[in-house]
This record gives sequence, structure tokens and C-alpha cells, in this order.
Amino acid sequence: MDLRAVPKYRDLPVETGALYPNAWTFFGTNDQVGTLNFLTEERVLNAVMSVRSGAVVNLNLPLNAFDPPLIAHRGIPKHEVFGTNEFHRDDKIDNLFMQASTQIDGLRHFANPDQGFYNSTPGHLLVSGTSELGIQNVAERGIVGRGLLLDVAAYRESAGRPINQSTNEQLSVEDLENTIEFQKSTILSGDILLLRTGWLAAFRSGAIARTAVPLSPGLAQDESIAEWLWNHQISLAAADNVALEAFPANQRALPTSAEKSGQLQISSHTGMLHRILIPLLGLTIGELWDLDALAEICAQRRTYDCLITAEPLNLLGGVGSPANALAII
Repeated sequence: MDLRAVPKYRDLPVETGALYPNAWTFFGTNDQVGTLNFLTEERVLNAVMSVRSGAVVNLNLPLNAFDPPLIAHRGIPKHEVFGTNEFHRDDKIDNLFMQASTQIDGLRHFANPDQGFYNSTPGHLLVSGTSELGIQNVAERGIVGRGLLLDVAAYRESAGRPINQSTNEQLSVEDLENTIEFQKSTILSGDILLLRTGWLAAFRSGAIARTAVPLSPGLAQDESIAEWLWNHQISLAAADNVALEAFPANQRALPTSAEKSGQLQISSHTGMLHRILIPLLGLTIGELWDLDALAEICAQRRTYDCLITAEPLNLLGGVGSPANALAII
């Protein structure tokens, strides 16, 4: 694998009958971590240059940050502290949903209805206790690299067009490019992209009402977003919102042949960018990352790059995990 010769998105192969290209086999026929391969040893070493003060910023919300849960089927963890005698303590957590708070979505999380799971991995293998595409593959290699914060919320505020946090407003490639220019930042191959929409800050302030299905702005359901992320060789994309992309999805966007033909019913996943980013490009995704403190520091320093570390749980066959993410600035 020669990362100097990464094909552009439009040059990736398209399966017969498929609507979108895929990067299957580019990192190897048995690859398990997708775009995290962009985090080469050289790029990790170069990322250390983003550390200027040594200060550490926590990017994780509490495990029980959302009560009731944002997504109905993801419950509230129950923490119990106990001891075998008065001089001893142990604890346990029941009802822990891996993706209920600050999280990493692994490559098991989504398949493309027309093409399947990443690297053509059979779905029947993706069960408890099997290794294929499990989050333990990410834990074993770890996530360390240059993080680039794109504070789209700050850019849009400065432009007199604040993001509407009460809607699923779609953020475009133009928003991303304009934010880079606004910040005077440079995006590098292998970057860990940190997208601040401002949704989490608005949610915590009580500025937006809770709804049965949460609404949050995010990346547009548009193939140009997938193209932009792949062409910039983004290793991981994380955001401070519900789903990285706008949620719920625009169901008229990013159709699949299965849904167009009626073979697959329209669902809450219809139109989602997830169906391209995770299974077709192998992009690891982060959601509900707490980027507000980092954004404040970056704005004060007028530099938006940092060293990012994240270590998901070493859980065999895990679909996702708490992110355990830190920024070192």
C-alpha cells in the first residue's frame, strides 16, 4: 500500500449496479481499520509538532450525559459501587450502551444496502465474540494523530449566518472550506477532523428543546462530503452533534438501489451519509465529542491543530465504544 498514490474518490472502483464507489481492498483484502491506516508512524510523529504547551483537554462527556437518552433504544448506564468489606470497594456498570454518549462508531456499525459491510465482510460474521471489523481492531492499534478543529459554528456566526441549532441544517463542503480559510488553518493528509457545529453547547444551555427524535445540524447528506473527506485522507471524522451528519437525514438524498426498487423499506437510515462513509470508505466516525473547551482555547491561540489520542474499549466484536479522547495542545 502506497499512500502517496491514494486514488481520488471519483477514481475508486464502482461495483456493477452500485450507485457509489468503494475503497474496498485499497488497504488490503483483510483490512480491519479502514481510513485509520492514514495514521502512519510518520504522520503520528509529525503530529507531535502540534503540541505547544502540553495542556490536556478532555473531549468526553459523562457516560450518563443524556437522561433520557438521545436515541430511545440507547439506555442509561447504571453504576453500582460495592465492597466485600468496609475496607474495600469495587464497582460495575450495567445497561452500558457503547454509543449513548461520546463515542466512536466502528466499521461494524453500518452496511450499504446495495454493497454490504466494509471490505465485503459477510454480515452473518458480525456477532458477539467474532473479530471481523470489531472495535478491538481499533483498540489494538490505537488512535493517535494530528487533530484539526473546524469551528464551523464560529465561522458561520462571524459571517452573520449562525447555524440553526433547532434544525437538521445541512453543512456543505463550502462551509468546511470557508471555515478553514476563516481560521487560517491548513488541512493535512491523515488529519483527525473535529467538526464543531455548536449543537452540544446549545443543548447544554437549554437553548433547544428536547424532541422524541433529536434534531441537530451536521454534514450534508451529499456525495460531495464523502468525496471531500476521502480526497483529504481524513483518518477519523468526529463532531459535537448527534450523528456527525445532519440528523435526521434528508431521506431524499443518497438513495440506494434497494430502496428505489422497493426491495428495502424506507427507514430512519434512508439517505444517511453513514452508508457511504463507514461501509464503502472505511471511515471511523466520532459523535457527541465535547469540543467547546478546545474551541475556546484554539480561538485564543489562533491555532486549531492539536495532538489527538483516543482509545476505544478492547472489546472483541464491539460495534462502537466510548471514545476516551483527549486533545494535547
